[in-house]
Amino acid sequence: MSKDFIAQGLEIKENHPMTENRPFLMLAPLQGFTDVVFRQVYVRHFTGIDQAMAPFISTMGSRHLKPSRLKDVAPDLNTALPVIPQILGNNPEDFIYLGDYLFDMGYGQVNWNLGCPHSKIARKERGSGLLPHPDKIDVFLSRVIPAMKPSLSVKIRLGRHSKEEILDLIAVFNTHKLDEIILHPRTGEQMYTGTADVDAFEKAMKACVHPMVYNGDIVDTASWEKVRHRLPAVRRFMIGRGILSNPFLPEQIKGLGAADFPNNGNQVHERLKCFHTDLFNSYKEVFSGPGHLIGRMKGFWSYLGPSFENSRKPLKKLLKSNSEQDYLDRINEFWDMNLKFRPDR
Repeated sequence: MSKDFIAQGLEIKENHPMTENRPFLMLAPLQGFTDVVFRQVYVRHFTGIDQAMAPFISTMGSRHLKPSRLKDVAPDLNTALPVIPQILGNNPEDFIYLGDYLFDMGYGQVNWNLGCPHSKIARKERGSGLLPHPDKIDVFLSRVIPAMKPSLSVKIRLGRHSKEEILDLIAVFNTHKLDEIILHPRTGEQMYTGTADVDAFEKAMKACVHPMVYNGDIVDTASWEKVRHRLPAVRRFMIGRGILSNPFLPEQIKGLGAADFPNNGNQVHERLKCFHTDLFNSYKEVFSGPGHLIGRMKGFWSYLGPSFENSRKPLKKLLKSNSEQDYLDRINEFWDMNLKFRPDR
């Protein structure tokens, strides 16, 4: 697809309320979704994202360093969109080693993942599993920050078990030098159920001396407007699932021309089709077999598909495809139905 076509519909609406002082939007680190291939393809077809955080890299000492595990943040593959590497781990020495290695690759900041909610990780006191232990976090930061070359930000939840954990955590973070705190206002045990607690975010923000980034449940323009009006002082936001469901969402938030779906249907469909084709072909180049390729693409359709009206039956057929040709046949059938793309309905 030509750059001229990609640029169509991206003109700024002069009277849009966010034309001046637009928010800073970050792409969330979603394991299995927002890897370097997705990031490369996304910015070829859509705009509005200012920065991405790469899915986490687990700590590894010098004897266990595998360069292949750092390919996702290879600088030569991440020229189109600024990226912050994210590290998962609780061993200070291994964290420092990996942080310094990333610094030497060209990254001046890394992020510490204290938010991963999955129980397999939490049981090892990594991710959100470390949140009930602010004393251990304090010891970790006291060792890592003075010794590590890059600066540090943290991505957290309200706590592992209870949202009341957040204030003890903020008290610890306030004593350390951090670039910013990205807070998803759910507990780790909640995973992604229930709703993000905006009140708890605001309470934490008032107690915090560091800049804070809001992350959670910005899935459409209605939820964006709700958060924006509820937290007018916040200028930095992280979005993940909302972009998978509606790749145009950052453009809508920033007042770009693709926001008017009903009156721009043909162009919207064409851009989505071109994006899908590019994503499919790009993953085909890196996956070793059709099983991995089709599995990855069906994962994306589980988010994108429901954004189309009356898509339940064709999407069900698509998700049952078990070969590359079967998948492509179902995709062509899906596009031929010309279903309306209505992610905000």
